[in-house]
Amino acid sequence: MSIRIEDREAIRDIITAYAHAIDRRRWSMMEHLFHADARFRFGVVEGDWRGFVDQARAIIDPCLATQHQLGQVQFGFDGDTVCHTETYMTAMHTIPAGYPIPDVFPDKGKIYSAVIAGRYVDRFEKRSGEWRIAQRTGLYDWREFREVEGVDLSDTPEGASGFHDERDPSTPVVARFLG
Repeated sequence: MSIRIEDREAIRDIITAYAHAIDRRRWSMMEHLFHADARFRFGVVEGDWRGFVDQARAIIDPCLATQHQLGQVQFGFDGDTVCHTETYMTAMHTIPAGYPIPDVFPDKGKIYSAVIAGRYVDRFEKRSGEWRIAQRTGLYDWREFREVEGVDLSDTPEGASGFHDERDPSTPVVARFLG
């Protein structure tokens, strides 16, 4: 077994690119993060990665904002081409009044924050020299709903908040995942 630091970093790049893709709504990045036959399961979202993207868009796009923070990552290599990982995460979601999927986030009739703490338990496979997710299982450790105020960023100066398109200053950072 010849695991190199480059393997760990390539896997970590995929893990962090996933959080970026969700938060910036860069759904086209997902095809560069998952193998074509990859499977996904997290709460009510389950299926192949393409079905996951459709379901995730339905959940995330109505949110006013999201941010996924990643914590420690454990690596369990199984030979040179398989790696199991566990990544701790905290995901913040700003939910609008009238949110359309009550099985995910209840419609409270007002804006609130949904905080989810959990873990991504992944199986990565290295195929044709490239690490990608072959299977992702998301696990909830806890979640809470918080009353919030001041979440509207419409009065922030130009360039002080991010975008969900190529105008976002992070675009060059993830260019290799954008196709």
